[in-house]
Amino acid sequence: MNRLCVFCGSNPGDTPAFTEAARQLGRELARRQLGLVYGGGRVGLMGQVADATMAAGGEVIGVIPKSLEDREVGHRNITDLRVVGSMHERKAMMADLADGFIALPGGIGTFEELFEVWTWAQLGSHAKPVGLLDVDGFYQPLLGFLHHVAQRGFMKPQHLDILLVDTDPARLIERFAAYRPKVEHKWIEIEER
Repeated sequence: MNRLCVFCGSNPGDTPAFTEAARQLGRELARRQLGLVYGGGRVGLMGQVADATMAAGGEVIGVIPKSLEDREVGHRNITDLRVVGSMHERKAMMADLADGFIALPGGIGTFEELFEVWTWAQLGSHAKPVGLLDVDGFYQPLLGFLHHVAQRGFMKPQHLDILLVDTDPARLIERFAAYRPKVEHKWIEIEER
């Protein structure tokens, strides 16, 4: 692995634990000489993970659409800020640059980015690890719902295993380093009635 993509909020959330986790992840990436690929903003958790990675001597590549450059306040003090034309271009470039994907707490944009790369893994479009850094139990309700989805027959339980979940950045990155994808088709066989 050379670089990891981090999806996270452009807001800080409601607890300092989110900010500290973003900073801890940034420091851990730099310590391991893993570059950070992220959404390119300098506000919220995005800014925290980028600043911490840079402060620890790491490489940071931000990718931001022109339409969001002002709202998310494009980060000019990183290794490389790439301004693209659309969200589709942003996500494609981030995916191409990264060897794995971690979601910190965030909102709809974070979820959409996470679910897209997880779907690609499920379909066999890539073999890169996908994970959640579950800070302060943030992702527990979502994980409960995802188990419900599998129980109701809309996802194979094995596809839940694609999503690596941890509360510690160092441990999660270790699990990424050891990740070996299991190729299994997505579709669930239903008995005809």
